[in-house]
Amino acid sequence: MLLQVAPDVSGVLGGLLTELGVPVVVANVIGPAVTFLIVGAAVFTLLRRGFDSLTARFISSRGLADHVRAPVERLGLALAVFLAVTVAFGAAGYGDFLQSLATIAAAATLAVGLATQDVLKNLVAGVFIYTDQPFKIGDQIEWDGHAGTVEDISFRVSRIRTFDQELLTVPNSTMTDGVIKNITDGSTRRITIDVGIGYADDIDAAAQIMEETAMGIPSVRADPAPSTRLKALGDSAVIITARLWLADPARSDATAVRAAFLQGVKEGFDAAGIDLPYPTRVLEGSITVGE
Repeated sequence: MLLQVAPDVSGVLGGLLTELGVPVVVANVIGPAVTFLIVGAAVFTLLRRGFDSLTARFISSRGLADHVRAPVERLGLALAVFLAVTVAFGAAGYGDFLQSLATIAAAATLAVGLATQDVLKNLVAGVFIYTDQPFKIGDQIEWDGHAGTVEDISFRVSRIRTFDQELLTVPNSTMTDGVIKNITDGSTRRITIDVGIGYADDIDAAAQIMEETAMGIPSVRADPAPSTRLKALGDSAVIITARLWLADPARSDATAVRAAFLQGVKEGFDAAGIDLPYPTRVLEGSITVGE
């Protein structure tokens, strides 16, 4: 008695191809492959639309800047591709291959993770920058002895344009590990300028000239008004500090205000006969000259 063994046709599509007269061997190859492509494309399309919608809602709800959208969308795209491929492998009947691929991927992930610890550290720091928002594109910041304007923020690095027009590419971990001063985060900014006068000069008259000079600069706010305080009795001068509030916190405006203030104070002191002393040293002792 002869036993007839039914051919092994994997997948629904392979069975349909066999019923249409396609050879079993060909159906077993074409069926899973077409299933993989169809399922993968369908799942990817659905996931991509879902991720785009979630990304838009996430950015809107957190009040994040527009530059956050691009890296988040790239992350969603990578996740959508991974999930789509995983589902497509299962639907196509490539279970054994998928299991082997998962084992290889786990080993590769461990190896890559050990070899790229600094990169992963920067990626995590980039996530914190996006969520905490210590600065955004266009802000002027100071950190670790550097200063400049933020031009780009990615998950791994931030790009800062210095005031000398040099482009710095800074790892995000550097930005999150130290103290960052955001100069332009608020709507105003206070600067302090020290001026020294002679010990014989009138402190009140000098302070009045400094305040009137500050009030005459258009970029200095009238409310709060400029103020002066006696700061110190130096070695060769009496130090008076002026506090000025700026309408624009940008560094360029602060530099211009500082220059205009110092020039005005110098001219005002000259007209009033107030001295601007320079450091002096008094040497005491005697010199004996032998014959």
